[in-house]
Amino acid sequence: MKTNSKFIGIDVSKKTLDICILSDRKEFFKIDNTPQSIEEFFTGNLSKKTTHYVCIENTGKYGWALMKLMPEFNCLFYVVNPLHLKKSMGLIRGKNDKIDALRIAKFIKSNHTEIVAFITQRIEIKELQVLLTERKHRIKQRKSLVIKNKEYLSLSDEKLIKKLTQKNNRLIKELDKQIKEFEKSIQEIIKQDQKLSTLQKQLVSTPGVGKVLAWNLLVKTNEFKTITEPRKLACYAGVAPFENISGTSIFRKPRVSSFADKDLKRLLHLGAMSAIRLKNDLSIYYNRKVEEGKNKMSVLNAVRNKIIHIIFALIKNQTFYQNRLNLS
Repeated sequence: MKTNSKFIGIDVSKKTLDICILSDRKEFFKIDNTPQSIEEFFTGNLSKKTTHYVCIENTGKYGWALMKLMPEFNCLFYVVNPLHLKKSMGLIRGKNDKIDALRIAKFIKSNHTEIVAFITQRIEIKELQVLLTERKHRIKQRKSLVIKNKEYLSLSDEKLIKKLTQKNNRLIKELDKQIKEFEKSIQEIIKQDQKLSTLQKQLVSTPGVGKVLAWNLLVKTNEFKTITEPRKLACYAGVAPFENISGTSIFRKPRVSSFADKDLKRLLHLGAMSAIRLKNDLSIYYNRKVEEGKNKMSVLNAVRNKIIHIIFALIKNQTFYQNRLNLS
């Protein structure tokens, strides 16, 4: 590490950015969270003779201006999962924006050699991300209305039940329409982009991988630029088993971690369930292992991992899945 390195932690909020510059001393700044303010501040504070490590938490849309502009400056830029940052801090007391900026600066100072620098998303991926988020929100609203309709059945007034159910059904119908429109827009973006179109075809050729899972994989891996190895994706999705051994007295079966992207894990689970119902390599593997006495959930998790490894093999070899029916 160079002695003239500076570590910059930024606490992001909707309207402002709290910045801590950590070198041989601590400096604190507060600026507006606007492209103009960001450009003015970093143009005057990033020297060509100094290595700058700039880090923010992944706070979604509030960090988009930084994500767009920072790769253009003379710095190494990192976007860190908030859970990663929180777990690295140990026992902490007190919290405000200034302290958070300092903690982020200290985090990147200690961990910059182990974290991959941020890779800018193409505009197509950002659009897909927004559309998938909106689709997810509409599905959640629809699910809530369906549950409400079931709850109304416990009411004694049939006229009221009918009235409330009809209102909800109209909303459900409108939500179904919007969900289809979002899906159509997503498909249009992918169809018009050759790279995304090819990747989607490779992904959906894998047993159990449908369009929704393929879309989420494209966004969450940034077209497989950010997550470049199957083990890393398995860890991110919470399907990679980890050992739990200590000394000679503690030995537990390998288990998956609870720290994961729950949405992606659910989609992979649905994909694995779909794959084992069809006639393919994965279903033959699953049935053989179950007949050998293996735990069904453990084998199903192995299927989820195999799906991930197949996906990365297809992308690496620039090919499509061929059903061999001879998985070992």
